[in-house]
Amino acid sequence: MKKTFFFLVLFLLGLVVIAQNDEGKLRKLPSVMIKNVRGENFNTADISNNGKPVIISFWALWCKPCIKELTTIADVYDDWREETGVKLIAVSIDDARSSSNVQPTVNGKGWEYEVILDQNGDFKRAMNVGVIPHTFLVNGKGEIVWQHTSFVEGGELELIGKVRALIAGQPLE
Repeated sequence: MKKTFFFLVLFLLGLVVIAQNDEGKLRKLPSVMIKNVRGENFNTADISNNGKPVIISFWALWCKPCIKELTTIADVYDDWREETGVKLIAVSIDDARSSSNVQPTVNGKGWEYEVILDQNGDFKRAMNVGVIPHTFLVNGKGEIVWQHTSFVEGGELELIGKVRALIAGQPLE
């Protein structure tokens, strides 16, 4: 019993040390091969925006908050791009059966985002996305600096605030 307790304490101390070593390190985008809406292979590690921030938004056709978030951002996206140079990449997690409806939806909504398809959920798993909408902010070095889930009215204002803070070199909370 004492041995078990000793090893349990030792294991927990090891986790604390590992957690402290990772503190302050930013996670890079994982390398996952998926396809864009034209059916071309795309490596997620190649996501970049000439040193400017990138917003990555995981969504699906069946997710009403996702559609609402992307539609709300679409209304101000040109202003955001002009002001900050930010680029948004919408990652559809719809499976192979429904992904044929992604491009018509994107066209119908007038979204001017780059859209990629994660039909097998490989990128979603690599990014630890459990629920959608799940949005990531990536800095110009390809490092994930902020993330959030869900969408509420005004959520886009928080997002652009984070982009502005990132560009200004301010800490993101």
